[in-house]
Amino acid sequence: MKVSGEKSFDAPRSVVWEVLNDPARMAKLLPGIESFDIADERNWSARVKVPLGLGAIPISFSFEKTDEREPEYARLVAKGKGVGAIVSMDTQFNLSEAAGGTAMQWEADVSIAGPVGSMGQRVLQPIVNQQVGNVLSALEKQVEEAAGGPAGQGERLEAGGSSGDREGAPAGGSEAEASGEAPSEPAPGGAEEGIHPASPETYSEDPEGPTHSTRDEG
Repeated sequence: MKVSGEKSFDAPRSVVWEVLNDPARMAKLLPGIESFDIADERNWSARVKVPLGLGAIPISFSFEKTDEREPEYARLVAKGKGVGAIVSMDTQFNLSEAAGGTAMQWEADVSIAGPVGSMGQRVLQPIVNQQVGNVLSALEKQVEEAAGGPAGQGERLEAGGSSGDREGAPAGGSEAEASGEAPSEPAPGGAEEGIHPASPETYSEDPEGPTHSTRDEG
């Protein structure tokens, strides 16, 4: 499954770049983050509870930044394993200066194997779309915090499968929020968790929040 889009931020490009390349900040964007461990500036890992329609599935991810051209381009590859799911993600983003802020073009290729993957793209695509919207909303808040100013404006989300058909999904799950069955604000410490497209339900996060450690204190 492939998703791509554009987003603008009311912040300098250097600030957006700093957030996108800070593992500790990036960890806060993940839904259901439980813990993370930083090996170095290019490699880190995290344990998250990923909502994939069957409940929150614990998955251990490893992340590697494989390419970068500061302050405009970076590529991040992630691989995750959990009970019933093997997930891989290849994410890229480009940053450019815009009037009064920063424009970001991004794309991600998500692959899910195992019993969860057998649910099929028609079921999984809306879930992936919603999680992307939640991550972008959480990213906007991280950029706002880093810049010390108002959040950025504007967002466009597109999604498409291998057949070339494009299906849109509301970023941030606005329809679910309107039904009153999901919180109106992202959960503290990370993006909101997802909702099954057929049977909306919410999942609570660990109240203690994520923990983290670094292997190289120097």
